[in-house]
Amino acid sequence: DIDLLILLNQPITPEIQTPIEQFLTVLWDIKLEVGHSVRTLEECIEAGRSDITVATNLLEARLLTGSTELFASLQQHTGPQTLWQDAAFFQAKLKEQKQRHKKYEHTEYNLEPVLKNSPGGLRDVQVIEWVSRHHFRTHHLQELIEQDFLSSEEIHLLENNQAFLWQIRFAIHIHAKRDDNRLLFGHQQAIASMFGYQDSEVQLAVEMLMKQYYRAALAISEINELTMQLMGEVFLSPEQEQKIQPINERFQIRNHNIEMKSADVFQKTPSALLEVFVLMGQTANINGVSAKTIRALRDNQHLIDEKFRHDPQNTSLFLDLLRSNHRLYTQLLRMKRFGILGRYIPAFEKIIGQMQYDLFHIYTVDAHTLLLIRNLRRFRYPEERSKFPVASQVMQHIPKVELLYLAGLFHDMAKGRGGDHSELGAHDAEQFCLHHRLSKWDAHLVAWLVKNHLLMSITAQKKDLSDPESINTFAKQVGDEVHLDYLYLLTIADICATNPTLWNSWRASLLRQLHTETKRALRRGLENPINKAEWIEETREKALIFLRLTGIQLEQVKPIWDQLGDDYFLKEEAEDIAWHAIAILHHPDNEGPLVLTKEVTSHQFEGGTQIFIYTQDQQNLFANTVTTLQQLSLDIVDARIMTSHSNFSLDTYIVLEQSGQSIGENSTRLSAIREALTKTLSQPQLPIPIVQQPLPRALKHFPIKTEVSISNDMLRHHSVLEIRTLDRPGLLAMVGGIFASFHLRVQSARIATLGECAEDVFFVKTQDNQPLSDPQLCEQIQLRLCQELDPIMTE
Repeated sequence: DIDLLILLNQPITPEIQTPIEQFLTVLWDIKLEVGHSVRTLEECIEAGRSDITVATNLLEARLLTGSTELFASLQQHTGPQTLWQDAAFFQAKLKEQKQRHKKYEHTEYNLEPVLKNSPGGLRDVQVIEWVSRHHFRTHHLQELIEQDFLSSEEIHLLENNQAFLWQIRFAIHIHAKRDDNRLLFGHQQAIASMFGYQDSEVQLAVEMLMKQYYRAALAISEINELTMQLMGEVFLSPEQEQKIQPINERFQIRNHNIEMKSADVFQKTPSALLEVFVLMGQTANINGVSAKTIRALRDNQHLIDEKFRHDPQNTSLFLDLLRSNHRLYTQLLRMKRFGILGRYIPAFEKIIGQMQYDLFHIYTVDAHTLLLIRNLRRFRYPEERSKFPVASQVMQHIPKVELLYLAGLFHDMAKGRGGDHSELGAHDAEQFCLHHRLSKWDAHLVAWLVKNHLLMSITAQKKDLSDPESINTFAKQVGDEVHLDYLYLLTIADICATNPTLWNSWRASLLRQLHTETKRALRRGLENPINKAEWIEETREKALIFLRLTGIQLEQVKPIWDQLGDDYFLKEEAEDIAWHAIAILHHPDNEGPLVLTKEVTSHQFEGGTQIFIYTQDQQNLFANTVTTLQQLSLDIVDARIMTSHSNFSLDTYIVLEQSGQSIGENSTRLSAIREALTKTLSQPQLPIPIVQQPLPRALKHFPIKTEVSISNDMLRHHSVLEIRTLDRPGLLAMVGGIFASFHLRVQSARIATLGECAEDVFFVKTQDNQPLSDPQLCEQIQLRLCQELDPIMTE
């Protein structure tokens, strides 16, 4: 990557242009990637004055060959203080850095980081060099020690981590055989092997490599932040009116930044290492930390030891921080960056930079943990009520919000230690709470939340929420409304902090329904569980209310309803039952399949599009339907398949666009869906080819071996078939085809995609409506699914 300036002492002429073009052609022919400019001295001055990037390039220009006099003139006319004053240059580079960081979500923790431009990358080191060179006329980072600007320890930290990023960048070039700054999944495993990492029982080699990378990027970010703060105080503070507001004998606010009153504050009063963050959390008009205070925090973090952690004053300060009103997430993030949080909670230090090699967890464990806290805080803000209506309401009634934050802090803190992180984390959380003099009840609640933080999510995704038994079982596990409310908030915040793409209106409504129905069950009393017959009767009565509004009476729909089993009234909403009945009454049997679509507006799948199919039952109905939906580039998030006593199938599919967005009221799109399904179901004898779609690049690096389990639910008289495999385009169509070959009837399905992994549950019966009872048949189904779904891994 070569940037050349060809500097002319006169405007370019054809006689000069021809040899320049020939020269550049030679460079390209020998495979050099050359960025070039051809300018006169006057043109350099004009370009440098108007463009900060050009000014920066000129600042670090080196003479390769040519007139030393002309080069000296260039340096004289484009050097520091000539084109840009220090303050203007600094502000321009700071703005440029903020814009660059914004492209990467302001985080060092991208799954596939760009070594050059990501936060904590090589460009952040260059920014320090450029600003320093402009102000101090330095040419090497070491010279900043002589300028008494950065300490030898800070420079050592910066240079060591820069060298590590250079090593990785060079390794990428070796592996990719080309210039590349992206640490892609395809490079990570190979580079981990180059660096000598080996898989252990608790961590993969690639996770060890990435942990070192993230810690290096974090260290560079810390020094960059310190340097920018120092430069800001050097260049900008003298121009501002100095507004100083005393807080106490240790701290004051200077122009909205908190600062120490004396250099030995932390040595004299070690508790001030926590107090400074508590003060920021309690004071609305503090925007940041002064540079000298940042440096003092980093230099004195060693004062946080066992004696410090057992000091009642410090344990009280930490709880005060969790109870503070302002920017808790920001304070915890600063504590992490300055090394304070990891010293105070040693278990947290172990998860800094720890990643999980998958597409589900897109943040490191420490970043995910703090984002969870930020999400919990968001539930308090009025502007978030439209996105989290129930969570916002529940948050207002939480008795002790600090317990929720503690559960969030500890829920994943035991990851990477081996064993069940929920069990280990629960023990750690309880000990931490008791050590901080919380009551036993409070400590047990936090420990229970940590231990069960996945319970609500798993229940919502894998259980049939229309079944009173599922609700009653979950209600018994939760025990009371207090535990339910805390768990509901923790679950939503956890999902949103794991991967933003996971949170959609469909998943929101699943959790909302589970929360609502469980609260209803708890208020009835666990000794008075909801009765199926009551549920069915209540649903039918509600549906009749909707029907009577359109002039339809019970006598008209009773012949249809009598053909349907209990499951239909348990699984469908009253409004949808009425919608179905009206359409069926107006649809003669001889007109072929009935296909209806509408945007879901109630309860379980709000935001999705509901597709209702009413047709004569036919072989391979599920396979043909899901294959058609795949051809339409739709994601199926739920499926309910039921057959009436008169052999008519009533199937409901909830779909989203592949982007995860709702189809909404797009009439053209909805019409195309109805037409395609009607055509398919009218000609069931015609085979539907599965559209082979290429496997996305990122998925090729996650060889998830397919797992299939089959069990029988004798109470509901069906078999439960669970598949865990690599997600990919057309997966359900492939599964449907295999089911068809074994003549399996799909009653319903729960579709869940978690990053690169699909975890789908199907409730199936044999062709004669019986559960799978033949062990040999079950083994054949399992073998076939694994054989056909696994070869994709090798592509």
